[in-house]
Amino acid sequence: MPLSRVDAAPTAGQTGSIVPFDPHRFRSAATHYLAGRPPYADRLIRHVAQFCGLSDADHVLDLGCGPGQLARALAPFVRQVTAIDPEPEMLAAAGKLAQASGISNVTFTQGSSLDLGPHLGRFNLVSIGRAFHWMDRVETLRRLDQMIEPGGAVVLFDDKHPPLPENAWLGDFEALHERYSGQDCGRRIRKGPDWLPHEVVLLKSAFPVLDRVSALDRHPLTIDRLINRVLSRSSTTSARLGEKTAAMAEDLGKLLAQWGKGGILQEVVETRALIARRA
Repeated sequence: MPLSRVDAAPTAGQTGSIVPFDPHRFRSAATHYLAGRPPYADRLIRHVAQFCGLSDADHVLDLGCGPGQLARALAPFVRQVTAIDPEPEMLAAAGKLAQASGISNVTFTQGSSLDLGPHLGRFNLVSIGRAFHWMDRVETLRRLDQMIEPGGAVVLFDDKHPPLPENAWLGDFEALHERYSGQDCGRRIRKGPDWLPHEVVLLKSAFPVLDRVSALDRHPLTIDRLINRVLSRSSTTSARLGEKTAAMAEDLGKLLAQWGKGGILQEVVETRALIARRA
């Protein structure tokens, strides 16, 4: 897929809001994450590896690795992956999946962006999947500048749903999620007027040269996958919802009945990688 340059102008004097650090934000989400979130396309990983020139001599840091999907995906392209996350439940799941996949060149370590430093080593690429918004983004990039080799990159992975007919149900789904997300502090900050897009933060950092790679895929969605998706989000984990979990599942069933066919929805997901390099 063609690469496209991201053009955006930083806002003078702003560094953006910071979400308070909560190391166990995703503790009860660990078992739901991979079962609910859209998977990163295999060819997206290949695009990134090719664009960044990864080789079997390189070292990758997967920051905020969660259940390790990016660490496992990048491992075949490099010599070693160091994957860190603050949540032990996520690391336990990641370690089991790596072992089951026969992947031996990934090291899982408990920690966060607050623990970044020279003791972790030097890296050719740092991957961050759906986690950059939980960090002090300015400070994280400052620290990474001291750890990434010349010619290296920071790569932010995420996903979005393009406005296609298959995704017509998404508005109702997000409205449902909004009803159950309550007054989650992190969500309020990220949805607030002072929140800066990642691109703006990157353009003001040591990594201002931005390119984006993406891949589109169609996935079927069952009721179980929809429930897992809601429970994988920090503002609607089972620990936060508590006794409301059953009502949420019932509402999702109604949504599926309205929009689905034969008990299944279809979604088209664009998984994306924002590649940030030094000037």
